[in-house]
Amino acid sequence: MVKPKRSRWAVGITGASGAIYGVRLTEVLLASDIDVHLVVTDAGWRVLKEELGWTASKRLDELDNRFPGMLASGRLTYHPNADIGASIASGSFFIQGMVIMPCSMGTLASVAHGISDDLMTRAADVMLKEGRTLLLVPRETPLHAIHLENMLTLARIGVKIVPAMPAFYYGPQSLADMVDFLVGKVLDGIHIEHDLYRRWGDDSYGAATPDHHRTD
Repeated sequence: MVKPKRSRWAVGITGASGAIYGVRLTEVLLASDIDVHLVVTDAGWRVLKEELGWTASKRLDELDNRFPGMLASGRLTYHPNADIGASIASGSFFIQGMVIMPCSMGTLASVAHGISDDLMTRAADVMLKEGRTLLLVPRETPLHAIHLENMLTLARIGVKIVPAMPAFYYGPQSLADMVDFLVGKVLDGIHIEHDLYRRWGDDSYGAATPDHHRTD
């Protein structure tokens, strides 16, 4: 098998709240010279409309506006979720792995139980059967027992679960800082270097100071 010159990652955006997470991840991967294969569910497009003001009926236009030139250059490939014959639906297509960010409980349940009736879940199933990296970012609260059991099922077979939980030790100053923190945690999980947030005790990133923990 001839490997591509650049790394390839699949990114999935579902109908859970937090669409900006998947958009920002895609942006950072492209800026890191990594090719991205993007899948968005219909519910994901609705959330993009509700949370970011995107026009779901002009999907390629919206992607081109957010990631200028990436579609035309082939760096970004958009796959409709109904396209079950897309490249990432086959294990013979070489790709490093897949991140679903944010991941709805419905999508997580389908992956946990081997149900692959659309491209999102089929691509995730391919990652599992080929032994490639699969990382899910669930965004739901509160969680009931079935949610937790499905996450445990996936964790036991090596799927990385990175819940959309913010942190405050690094002193975030904006919503963008908090988004970058979670994207950075995902990049840590798939072993891609970044400088999106300040790491505790790491001078090269500007370690958090005691002032960040003052309560007075």
